[in-house]
This record gives sequence, C-alpha cells and structure tokens, in this order.
Amino acid sequence: MHIALTHGYFLAEDPKEKEIMRPYVPLGLLYISAYLEKQHVTHTVYDTTFSTFDDLTAYLLTERPQLLGLYVNLMTRKNILRVIRFIRETDALRNMHIVLGGPEVRNHAGHFLEFGADYLVLGEGEQTFYELAMYLAAEQKGAPLHIHGLAFRGMDKEVVFTSEREKLKDLDTLPFPNRKKVDLHAYLQAWKNKHGRNAISVSTMRGCPYTCKWCSRAVYGLSYRRRSPEQVVQELMEIQKEYAPDTIWFVDDVFTISHVWLKGFHDAIKANNLQIAYECITRADRMNAEVIQLLRDSGCFRVWIGAESGSQKIIDAMDRRVDVQQVRDMIRMTRAHGMEAGTFIMLGYPGETEADIEETIRHLKASEPDHFTITLAYPIKGTELYTETESVFTSVPDWATGSDREIDFKRNYSKRFYHYAVRRVVNEVQYHKTKKTGFKIKSIGAKTGMFLSKW
Repeated sequence: MHIALTHGYFLAEDPKEKEIMRPYVPLGLLYISAYLEKQHVTHTVYDTTFSTFDDLTAYLLTERPQLLGLYVNLMTRKNILRVIRFIRETDALRNMHIVLGGPEVRNHAGHFLEFGADYLVLGEGEQTFYELAMYLAAEQKGAPLHIHGLAFRGMDKEVVFTSEREKLKDLDTLPFPNRKKVDLHAYLQAWKNKHGRNAISVSTMRGCPYTCKWCSRAVYGLSYRRRSPEQVVQELMEIQKEYAPDTIWFVDDVFTISHVWLKGFHDAIKANNLQIAYECITRADRMNAEVIQLLRDSGCFRVWIGAESGSQKIIDAMDRRVDVQQVRDMIRMTRAHGMEAGTFIMLGYPGETEADIEETIRHLKASEPDHFTITLAYPIKGTELYTETESVFTSVPDWATGSDREIDFKRNYSKRFYHYAVRRVVNEVQYHKTKKTGFKIKSIGAKTGMFLSKW
C-alpha cells in the first residue's frame, strides 16, 4: 500500500506567518513516520511548509497514495478541508483513504467525518495509525472496532468511537522523529535569514498534569510522561552532529516540572560534553534558585514563564494554580542569573475588568521580562473555557471556513475596547523600559480609546 503523510501548513500562503518566520517541522508526523519505518512500512512524507496547496494537489495526482495521513491543528483546519474537498471531487483520487490526526479531530469528529475523512486517530497516533494502515492494506472486511483510538462513520452514518488507546507508558520505546524525511536545512535557513540564528524543536514529554481552563488536552490528556534524560541527550547529540543548529526549542508544556529529571538532564549534558543553547517553557511554581542554576548550566538562554495575567483574581479564574508574586520573583531571578525571561499575557478572560488589565501592566513593569506576548482569550472546543462561555457566544464562524480563534463571547467590554487594551499594555510597558516619549503618547491614546469604547 502506498502511504503518504502530510499536513496543511503553507508558509508562503500566510502573510502573518511569513512575517513571523519561525517555522518548525511537524514533529507529530515525523514521530508517525519514524514508527512506520521501525515497523518496516514504506511511506513518504510530503512537507507542505515550503510548498503550496497547488504543489500538494499536483503531488497527490502524480503519486496517488492509497492512504493519506493528514495532521490537523487549529491553524491548519481550513487548509486540510481544502485538501479533503479536492480529493473527494477528483475522480482519480476519490477512493483514497483519508486519515486525520492531531489536536483538532477529537472535538470536531462528526464534522470531519461528514466532510469526507474516513478515519480519525484520537490521542497518540503512532500505534493506532500503524494498525489502521495494516488493516486497510489487508483489505479486511468489517469495521476496525478492534483498533483502539479511532473514530469513523458506521453503517447508518453515525460516528463510531472505538475504545480509548492506553497512553504509552515508556516514551523511550519511541524512535526519534524521522527528520531526514523533510528538508530541515530549509527550515534552518529560513530562520537564519530572518532572525540571524536558527532553531530545531525537540519534545521530551507528553501531556500536562495542570488544569488551566483555556488549554486543550485533546491529544495527550491530563497526564505526564517523560523520556529519560539520557535518551533526550542522545537525540540532541545526533541533531548537533547532523544539523548543528544555533538553538534548540523544547516544545514541552512545563520543562522543569520534575526537578529530579532536570538534574539528570543537566548531568547527562555535562557527561557528554554537549554544548547547546536552548529555550523552554515552564511555570513559576516549578522554579527556584537551584532549578534556574541547572537550566543555565545546561545551556538554557531563555525561559518562558507562564502567568497569563497580572491579576491574581483572573489567574485563579483560569485555574492556573500559581501565585502572581512568585511569577514576578522567578522572572526577575531568571534575569539575575544571566538568562532571558519571557512571559505570556492573555486579555479578555471572563470577568476581567479594566482594573485587572492595569494590574497586568503593573505586573509586567515589576517583573520586567525581556519578552512578552499578548493574546485575546478565545475558547477552544473541549476546554473548560469553551463550556463556561458557550451559552454567551456572540460570534461563531462557519465551521468549514473559520476556526475557534474567531469565536467571541460576551465579555465585560467590546472587542474594540480590547484592541485598544492590547496597545495600552504594549506601549505602557515599552515606555517603562525605554522612557521614550512616543510610547507614552501611544499608551495615553490607547487608554482614551479604551474609555471611549465602553460606551
């Protein structure tokens, strides 16, 4: 059976992504690829990142794979649906088996199957996709009810979910992502041209044991499983030898969740005389002076410390389970140890007032992170935030042409208010850092806009 794996991220077709220019390889697909290769299953990977929709469709018409595996996330859903529509409307491809996986499929299963997907892989995909591929290659009769972690349409068109696949306990049994299946040097060059240095992404863990209400857990669930420090370092050494990247980006939700693991990672780095520069994400409550020292000594140059708000009231409403003063302390301590500190801010969470936004500004001024990002809260289906706001949705896009990012709900203020609120936060904090009058003028203008947008 001719098996192909691909995704729907077309960098050239997204002006915002081109401006950001921080493309990463589709690690999930490359884990699937590595697993198939380990099982001696021949397949191809068509990487769309530096390609176009027309290039992908031309590839499908030329190669005509019998089984197409598509990774889909919130950002690529519309493109994946374009691909499915093209396949189903093209006679030469109409009998192709379409299998979807990724964080979007679980909570939109009915929509994807109705749109034309044959099977959905729910949760961790390596073993499930392999078993499904073997089932389809053997042309077995009857529904694949024996394969755990699937969704498909039954005889009467209802959505059938097979039993959940047990989460993989030992992640060391997985092979490293099959990076040789893509042109990784194209990624490195794109980064280098835009930012002066490049990065390769690495995953050391799966799942997250925390319960933040806005965060999706559609793939790995509420869990925490970790590769051994020694295996992670072995992967890093192979990456260094093959690609010599300037930096490593650890995609884990909470890199320092286990202090024992971190110490082991630090020691393995030192034992192998590995010199790397990396950045990671963590939580303030999983940091202290010893952790920061271990990070720095093992090559960390930047830590992103989640907070989302400077208001303890809003942090508690999010079920973040962290103290805002501890966030400030850890940001400052990180910088004092010679590393950069970044943080994330979310405005527009249910119940947020203008006073909470001002508290967030004070928080950023007090902690003085080197970097911060701001998003407007939006409810992802399957999250507690979605459930809590669904009854007060004010804008829901068409499923096939929009995304959850476009869902809006009744907040304390208008969307225009938050447009100005974001500008207020950015410019007020920049003025605090630089003392440049231009930022202050913009901050005052944004605050005036906030005031006028209330009425």
